[in-house]
Amino acid sequence: MRHPEIGPGKALICGSMAFDTIMVFQDQFRNHILPDKLHMLNVSFLVMEMRREFGGCAGNIAYNLKLMGDRGHVMATVGHDFGPYAQWMDQNAVSREFVRVITSEHTGQAFITTDLDNNQITAFHPGAMGHSHVNSVEDAGEVAIGIVAPDGRDGMIQHAAQFAARDIPFIFDPGQGLPMFSGADLRVFVEQATWVTVNDYEWSLMADRTGWKEAEVTKHVAALVVTHGGEGSTVYTSDGKMQIPPAPARSVVDPTGCGDAYRAGLLHGLMHGLPWEKTGRIASVMGSLKIESRGTQNHKFTEAQFRQRYETLFGAL
Repeated sequence: MRHPEIGPGKALICGSMAFDTIMVFQDQFRNHILPDKLHMLNVSFLVMEMRREFGGCAGNIAYNLKLMGDRGHVMATVGHDFGPYAQWMDQNAVSREFVRVITSEHTGQAFITTDLDNNQITAFHPGAMGHSHVNSVEDAGEVAIGIVAPDGRDGMIQHAAQFAARDIPFIFDPGQGLPMFSGADLRVFVEQATWVTVNDYEWSLMADRTGWKEAEVTKHVAALVVTHGGEGSTVYTSDGKMQIPPAPARSVVDPTGCGDAYRAGLLHGLMHGLPWEKTGRIASVMGSLKIESRGTQNHKFTEAQFRQRYETLFGAL
């Protein structure tokens, strides 16, 4: 099944921008958290390794889309501390024309501590994300395609409705924001969207809350895309389902941000009118390239290098 080519207009990426502070604890949490003392938990971890990364779903998707030779415009709210991230976006030619600074807030912050067993303790401060509804899709002018990625609750609801009101095709990608919505909320999102993408855990939660199976969802959208990590992904349409194979990585370094890289691949295929067979494989290769680097925006490749990797794995692009 081939989708119509969207054309060269703007891709508007509505979602979160965040700083990720990642710390590594050189021991196991289980050696320091006593099960019989959980009611009076008071622990401190000495972390000798720490790094700060640029993240957030919108920022990650836009960065990956730029690597593909496309231009994604981020629509997000950030805080008074956004300066270093703004400089990074400018260095990488990622548009921040529709990024609004909320001076009374911090930019979204994730503080992640990982132990030697790869267990994680994460604290997330949404900060300026809670103001995402002050942005309007109309502010972006002519838009060819959009995506509603995890963000502030009101912002996600508003931006989906605005895309739908303007007949702009868009992907609904609830991601980590999915628990914020009831079954009724999610059914409205699906009815408004053109495509839906979730991982297999998120799909289980969405199906449970909406009471809809794949066939009900594809009555409303052109495709439901469900990812399965290293097992590839499945594209459901009204014509049936299609299995998309994984793209084996040369090394598995850091899976954080792979889903956002995959979604950038979906946007690329949709923007260029490619069939689902190629769109899904492009998305798989994007996730594979990301997993080979630490952090969500540290991987780099040229369009020629991407084509070579794709053709090595799947044949002619």
